Amino acid sequence: MLAEHPARHWHALADGRVECLLCPHRCRLTEGQRGRCYVRVCHAGALVLSGATQPLGCSPDPIEKKPLNHFLPGSLTYSFGTAGCNLACRYCQNWEMSRSRASSASAGPPIAAAQIAAAARAAGCRSVAFTYNDPVVFHEYALECAAAAHAAGLYTVAVSAGYVLPAPRAEFYAAIDAANIDLKAFDDRFYRQLCGARLAPVLETLEYLVHETAVWVEVTTLVIPGENDDPRRLHALSAWIAGHLGCEVPLHLSAFHPAHRLREHAATPPSTLIRAREIARANGLRHVYLGNLRLEGGGDTWCRGCGARVIARAGHRLVHLGLDEAGCCPYCATRCRGLFTSAPRV
Repeated sequence: MLAEHPARHWHALADGRVECLLCPHRCRLTEGQRGRCYVRVCHAGALVLSGATQPLGCSPDPIEKKPLNHFLPGSLTYSFGTAGCNLACRYCQNWEMSRSRASSASAGPPIAAAQIAAAARAAGCRSVAFTYNDPVVFHEYALECAAAAHAAGLYTVAVSAGYVLPAPRAEFYAAIDAANIDLKAFDDRFYRQLCGARLAPVLETLEYLVHETAVWVEVTTLVIPGENDDPRRLHALSAWIAGHLGCEVPLHLSAFHPAHRLREHAATPPSTLIRAREIARANGLRHVYLGNLRLEGGGDTWCRGCGARVIARAGHRLVHLGLDEAGCCPYCATRCRGLFTSAPRV
């Protein structure tokens, strides 16, 4: 049986419906109707989450897999998601979870937040990551898990598309230590046609996180041939990051592999990612990483002061970490922004 959990951020409408105030879709639901995320449901005149405390895919992962390259590099993070998502990306690699209605047959048993934190510590993880689907849709449960993680000395990580309204955004990210935000394209048409969303709220989330919170932020763009790989769009995307977020914010450019409703689409060739990195660097971004393909040096970190390689990676595996606890280069003492401490969260 699916567990139900009271929802926050909604109100009742005069016509008997409820309006969800969690994300920009602002779904208006009649009795028994589900939102576009599949998991927020109108029940007995209130908004509830269905299956929200029944996580899927619980597993220790390298933090680099999120991807986060400047946050506790080489550590493990305890990753999990739930069913549902508030975007409908046609190329989603986790579509079995994100487009699921969390049927009682597919959902796991309810797991208390304290159990998540205990499992993370037992697995040797330094953080808990809300990932696989978007934590926006299990907002309330994620907050409970974040509180339990912090109480256990663990950091918290969110992997999100950033499609959320201001009030729940502030509430959620007050409990988050690091986030990787998908900037899927610098093109509202792409968002509308391939993701069922809009670009502007994502840009607002990114600016909010970088300028108004202490959350460590990295950005990922999945580069899809013929969809968002036009050099002019890539130039606009990286120029916006440099101008609005700053040149120290890491950008991960990931290769697309056919999935979900784009199974017949071409995969991203290495040359496309390399060209995208050149464009981003020309716009001033200092840390541009290449993912989903094994490219020599694609995951390495270089000192912006002297140019030395200070972190070496092979895929998601840390090979060498040359920075000290403060993130300073051993050769010129230039500080690399991020979190590199070996200490637990306090």
